[in-house]
Amino acid sequence: MSRASSVGQAALRAPHDPQGLAAYVLRYLEWLQVHNYAAPTVQNRQSYLGTFVAWCTERGLITPREITKPILERYQRSLYTHRKANGEPLTFRAQHARLIPVRAFFKWLSRQNYLLYNPASELELPRLEHRLPKHVLTKAEVEQVLAQPDITESMGLRDRAILEVFYSTGMRRSELMGLGLFDLDRERGTVMIRQGKGKKDRMIPIGERAIAWIDRYQTQVRPELVVARGNTTLFLTQAGEAFTPDRLTQLVRGYVNAADIGKTGSCHLLRHTMATLMLENGADIRYIQAMLGHAELSTTQIYTQVSIRKLKEIHSATHPAKVRSARVKADGGNANESTAAVESPTPAPTINDILAALAAEADDEHEDANDVGAESGLDAGAGIST
Repeated sequence: MSRASSVGQAALRAPHDPQGLAAYVLRYLEWLQVHNYAAPTVQNRQSYLGTFVAWCTERGLITPREITKPILERYQRSLYTHRKANGEPLTFRAQHARLIPVRAFFKWLSRQNYLLYNPASELELPRLEHRLPKHVLTKAEVEQVLAQPDITESMGLRDRAILEVFYSTGMRRSELMGLGLFDLDRERGTVMIRQGKGKKDRMIPIGERAIAWIDRYQTQVRPELVVARGNTTLFLTQAGEAFTPDRLTQLVRGYVNAADIGKTGSCHLLRHTMATLMLENGADIRYIQAMLGHAELSTTQIYTQVSIRKLKEIHSATHPAKVRSARVKADGGNANESTAAVESPTPAPTINDILAALAAEADDEHEDANDVGAESGLDAGAGIST
């Protein structure tokens, strides 16, 4: 547990003042649970709101009525100036993630009539930079990563099956952790993901090769790992338990590093790669959207926009300078541009080709709230400027 998490939990433990910030945060967390918010969402807000309460308490701010917009802006500046243990600042994405629960909390306070107005209603969150994924693997590089586990050993065979499932389906880390024995339909070549992001179920295809590795793992390895009778979790640790997010990340990252391909990443790297390679091979973006479990098509577009090879193909086929120079050369330099456009139209790329070449937007995340959670903790006390 990070120092930030422990400080945040301490700030919410047994609040003495029933009208204090900590007491209202606990009521808010209970409200989230009553309204069926996902457990990771509740835990995330508990951690970040606990840090906020600790920050306020150190400055003598005890009740919600004492919090004003200038105070929230002061807290936002403290996030900006904070330095982690390694001396690095919080990324704007991490700052954004810490402010979202605070804004949601005060919105809830005002809607429940605990406050007459919402001091966070006009709080401007940091603008998020739009970034390409650091790395996307080629087909050869993926195969190199997949070949790293020692399949002559039990854990290596299990790990190969895990890597194959990530690569075949592009499922999220949390979704693979939750896979059950009966979620795989071998006859139809599908896998059921239950209660994925947004508590939504979806059925997606899985390749024959991945199924074959699962079968080997399930027959040769899993019976040795099962401890508790009735445990239906598909992938188990050596202790016979379900994987934790950090453990699964470490496992995949270790094999990516061992492949020595000059690229870094973990579970999400295989998700990016699956989507990108499928799109390069002509898959419709709507099918990729369904596989990834994206509610909005715009979220999927990051995966359609990372292939420079597709971009070069489209550029060569459609850029006016390229078309013109080819036409002039063919006609000895005497062709009229407008005539050329009518007489020899260049076939336009499909919408999928265009989508496959556009510049990328920022990584999601939540998928990647997971990545935000991996940030080094925010200390509520020393080290935060006021």
